[in-house]
Amino acid sequence: MLSIRNQFPIFNQILSKGQPVTFLDTAASAQKPRSVIEREAEVAERFYANAYRGVYRFGALVDEELEASREAVRQFIGAASTEEIAFTAGATMSLNMIAHGWGNRHLQPGDEILLSVLEHHANFVPWQQVAQRTGAMLRFIPLTATGELDLSDPTLFNERTKVVTVTGMSNVLGTQPPLDELSRKTHDVGAVLVVDAAQSLPHGPVDVSATGIDFLAFSGHKVYGPTGVGAMYGRRELLEAMEPLLFGGHMIDQVHLDHSTWAAPPARFEAGTLPILQAIALRPAIELVQSLGAMAIHEHELALTQAAHAALAEIPGVTIYGPAPEQKGAIVSFTMQGAAAEDIAHLLDRKGVFVRHGHHCTMPLHNWLQVPATVRASFGVYNTLEDVERLADALRYVRERLKLD
Repeated sequence: MLSIRNQFPIFNQILSKGQPVTFLDTAASAQKPRSVIEREAEVAERFYANAYRGVYRFGALVDEELEASREAVRQFIGAASTEEIAFTAGATMSLNMIAHGWGNRHLQPGDEILLSVLEHHANFVPWQQVAQRTGAMLRFIPLTATGELDLSDPTLFNERTKVVTVTGMSNVLGTQPPLDELSRKTHDVGAVLVVDAAQSLPHGPVDVSATGIDFLAFSGHKVYGPTGVGAMYGRRELLEAMEPLLFGGHMIDQVHLDHSTWAAPPARFEAGTLPILQAIALRPAIELVQSLGAMAIHEHELALTQAAHAALAEIPGVTIYGPAPEQKGAIVSFTMQGAAAEDIAHLLDRKGVFVRHGHHCTMPLHNWLQVPATVRASFGVYNTLEDVERLADALRYVRERLKLD
């Protein structure tokens, strides 16, 4: 994928100590290809206007480009209609809209919300809040020793289960829950399936129609697109049964002195001014991922993950968390005995290796792991085996610097 790396301008630089950029934090936010950067600039320079407001040529062109981007999202995730795709500020906003807009309206005391400790706080805290407001109860799918979902308990899914909400891929362990099986079990008891696809969508295809996903959320910036934009997918009948989370312009049908009515989806969920440049520039990001192909991306990232597991296993004191490389996405989270995660990250930075440290917005998961923090190396389409080698070399430097040998 070296030719792909050349499409990302940020890798054309050399750091102050003559080091190449070894960016291993794609799970937090992916770098942007030239096509995305140029598309944002083109809209700002050539035809920027507010969306769905004016019939003049700039406004009409913005509307046209936004709908083309919406169609790109529809094809990307396999939705039946663009009316099921709402642009949002990102996965966090989308998940809050689903939890509060659908959950607050439909959940009652005694209902159960099924999730796991794998979840990012964005797919955990909103449901926690909804449960407190509605009297519904949170139940947790147990994990195996390697951090995969254990669905063997026949009582997990029952007549009280109303929502099953899961990550498409853990942002710490790389675990990829079995969505087909979850969909079948969810719908067998009449519940709805919500998928946080922020981590999974950049690494493999998702077909919401074929899989039977009822709601899905993702962020543009994790799929090589702009920050500040994402999408919420919902089956049309579910969106029509939802209340909006934000109120204002564009999302209304009629406003009277004593009440208002809402526009049909997706406008109902797009109050105010959309992130216009970002939403339009999301399309070339999606096109880049589609042009590479899901299988090619998977094979490339699997080779990197396998190499990272092998290299880190040779470094004394390193513990890797999560499933085997063949059973997870392109994430390697680890600790090093005798070294704090933050110290490791600081020392890796001296070698031009950029990773994330901390609890990664997954405190319940880290409590389950019984560690306060991990170091996370995450890969994207632009990473190479040389990046893995530089990570391993830098970790040996950490051991030397901290006198752990």
